[in-house]
Amino acid sequence: MNVRTSRLQLAVVSTFLFAGAAQADWVVSPNVEAVRPAPEHLQTTPQNPPSFTWSRHNANPPGYVLEISKDGAVAYTYTTDRNWFLPTAAFPAGTYSWRVRPSTTSEWSTARFFNINAASKTFQVPDNATLRNNVVNKVRPRQLPAGFLTANNWPSDLSAERGASLNSLKNEINWNIGNMAPVSDSLWPLVKGSATTSALNAQAADIRTKINKVARQVEASSLLYRLTLDVKYLNEAKKRGDEIAALNPNGPTSYANQDQGNRAIAMALAKSADLLYRELESTRRAKWNSVIDARGTAMFNSLSGNNGYTDQYPLDSHAGTNLGYLSLLATLAVGDIPNASKWFDYATRAYINTVYAWSGPEGGYGNGTAYGGYTAGFAVDLWQPLSAATGVNLFAKPWSDGFMKFFAHFVPPGSPSNMFGDEAEVAPYWATLKGFASRFKTPEAAWYAVSIRGNEDAVTLLQAPYPMPYRQASTIVPPPRGALYPSIGWVAMHSMMEDTAGRTSLYFKSSPYGAYNHSHGDQNSIVLNSGGRKLLTDTGYMDYYGSPLWNDWYRTTKAHNAITYDGGIGQPTNGNTINLTRNGKITAFSHTPALDFAEGNATPAYGGALTSAVRKVWYLRAQNAAVVADKLVSSVARKWEWNLHAAAPIVKGANNSVSITNIDRSVCVRPLVGASTLSYQTRTGPAPKPGTVEVHGAYVHPARTTGEFVMLLDIGCKNPAVRMTETSTSRSFVIGTQIITVPK
Repeated sequence: MNVRTSRLQLAVVSTFLFAGAAQADWVVSPNVEAVRPAPEHLQTTPQNPPSFTWSRHNANPPGYVLEISKDGAVAYTYTTDRNWFLPTAAFPAGTYSWRVRPSTTSEWSTARFFNINAASKTFQVPDNATLRNNVVNKVRPRQLPAGFLTANNWPSDLSAERGASLNSLKNEINWNIGNMAPVSDSLWPLVKGSATTSALNAQAADIRTKINKVARQVEASSLLYRLTLDVKYLNEAKKRGDEIAALNPNGPTSYANQDQGNRAIAMALAKSADLLYRELESTRRAKWNSVIDARGTAMFNSLSGNNGYTDQYPLDSHAGTNLGYLSLLATLAVGDIPNASKWFDYATRAYINTVYAWSGPEGGYGNGTAYGGYTAGFAVDLWQPLSAATGVNLFAKPWSDGFMKFFAHFVPPGSPSNMFGDEAEVAPYWATLKGFASRFKTPEAAWYAVSIRGNEDAVTLLQAPYPMPYRQASTIVPPPRGALYPSIGWVAMHSMMEDTAGRTSLYFKSSPYGAYNHSHGDQNSIVLNSGGRKLLTDTGYMDYYGSPLWNDWYRTTKAHNAITYDGGIGQPTNGNTINLTRNGKITAFSHTPALDFAEGNATPAYGGALTSAVRKVWYLRAQNAAVVADKLVSSVARKWEWNLHAAAPIVKGANNSVSITNIDRSVCVRPLVGASTLSYQTRTGPAPKPGTVEVHGAYVHPARTTGEFVMLLDIGCKNPAVRMTETSTSRSFVIGTQIITVPK
C-alpha cells in the first residue's frame, strides 16, 4: 500500500496549523503518523550506541543540535541535518539524558533519560565516508561473503549442505532458458487514471509476478556462472539482463506506476553487474548502468523528496523497503555510477539505522506475520549483500534479533497459518523464515532454523556465508514459552515450544497500531491453535487491498474472536491515519512456568462508542486451559457479543457450552459467570476462501450499560472440575489444580 499522499497532505495541514507557534515539546508531532522521539524516557536501550529520532520542528530548520548528558554534565554534542542521529561509537554504561534543538534557535526539547547497561548490545556503524571507503575497497563481487568458493572447490560438508540447492537451481534455470516467455512494455497497456481499480490492481500484480520471475533468472544465472563458470549461464544472464534493461524506465514498470517492478529490475541488473563485473562488455555495462541510474534516481527523488519525508513519516510499507533497495543499489554501484554516491549517503546509514518502523526496539512487526515474512525475505535479499559489502552485519542489530524471535513466538514450527493482519490465513513462508533465522548465531535462532524442515531459497543460500551463522551458536534453545512485544501489543502463550506436534498456542493482541495499514480492527482479540490445528481463528481472506470483502468483513471486529455489540458493531476501520488513534494497549503481562497472564485495554479502538473495553487472559499451562474475562462499559445500554470463529463445526453442548473439533484437536468453551443470562447464537459470514471451512458464533449478553464475560477455554475438552469462590471485589476459580483470581 502507498500512503504517501495522505501523509504529505497531513504534513501540510500540520505545518499550517502550528506555524509560528511553539509546541510544549516540539519533538512530539501532532501528526500521529510522524516519527516518535527515541530513546523513550527511562528506556534501557537494547542497542549501544542508541539511535536518536525526533519529529521535525515546525520551522523546518536546516539542521539540529543533539546534546547527550551524563551525571549532570554534557558528554556528547552532535549536529545533523536530519531528524535522526546514530553515533558511530558505543557509550560507556550509565544513565544519560538527551535533548535536541533546531540549529537556528535555543528551543530545546524536554530532556529524556535512558540507560545503557550490560544488556545493551554494541552495534556500531561507521560514518558515511568510512562506509563508502569500505565498499569501494571491497574486491568485486562486493556482494559475496569472504571465502566464497566455486562449487568444484567446495569441501565435503559444504557440498552436503548446499549441493541439493545448487542442483535444484540449475534445474530451475535450465528449464527457464528454453521456456520462460520474454517480457516487454507491450504486455501492460494500462496507465493510472485510464482503467478501473481492479484492472490496475490486476496489471500491477502481473507486472510484479513476471518481473520478479525474470529478475530472478538474471540474478540466478549470474550466480550460477560465478559458481560453475559454465558459459551458458553467462549468456543467459546477459540475454535476460538486456531484456529487462530494454523496458522503459518511464513506462508501465516505472517507479511511479509499479515501484516493486522498478526496484526488481534495477536490483537484478545491479547484482548481476557486480557478479559479472569482469565479464560484461563495456557497451552492455554502460546500458545496464544507465537503466540502474534512471530507476535508482526515481527512487531517490521520491524518498528524499519533500525534504526527505520518510525520515518524518516512516510508516510507509513500500517506502521502507524501497529505502533498503536504494541502499543496496548505491552500495553495488558506487564508484561506477556518479549518482550512486548521493544515494549512498542518503540511504545506507538511514536504512541500517531504521530498518523497519513497524515495532519498537524489541523487534516485531505490527502489520502481522505474513507481511513480516515478506519483510524477512527482503532482509535476506538485502542485508546479506549489504553486510558483505559494507562490513556492517545487519543481522547483529539488536532489533533484528528481536524480529527473529518474534517469528519463533508467533509462527513457531508446525503453525497452520500466519498470525494477525492481512494474509494471516496464508501458510507461513517456511523457507524464508528458515533463511532469515539461519543468519543469527543465537541459541533461539539455531532452534528455529533447525526446527524448520527443508531448505531456504537456493539463490540466497548459495550466497550465504560459510559456515552458516546459526551453526555457530553455542547451544540450541527455544525462546521462552510466554512473551510480550509491547510496542506492537502482541502476546504469545505456548504450552511447550519444542513440542511441534502437540503444542498449544494462544495469541492475544491489543495493538497501538490499531487497524492501520495491513492491520485489522481486532484489538483485544485472541487466536487459539493446538497440535497444528486451528481452533479459534480469524476469518476471511485477502483478495486484494481495499476490496469490498476486505472492508466489509475481513478487517472488521466481527470477523475475529473479539467483542462486538448490537448485532456485530465493532471497532471502526474506515480511513487509515485515524486508525492509529483507534488502538489498543497491553497494560499488564506476566509469565511463569505454570501461568501466563495478559491484560489489554481496547477502549480507544471502539472510536468513542465505549467507555471501557478491557480483556484479561490467563493461560494455565499445567491444565492446558485458558480463561478469558471481558468487562465492557458504555454510556447507553447495548447487547454485548463475545464472538468466536472456527475452522470446523461449532457444536452446542450442555451448560451453555460449545465444542469445536478440528480433526484430532478440540476445545470446549463455556461461561464461568452468568451462564444462564448468556445466549449462544450462530452467525453467518461471506463465503470463505475455496477449500477452507469457517464457522461463526457469538455469546450474547442482554442489553445493559455494562457487560461481563468470563469464559473457559478447555483445550482437549477434558471437562476439568471448576470451583468458584466470590467476594465483593473478585472471584477466585480453582480449575483442576490451578487457581486464578478475576477482579470484578
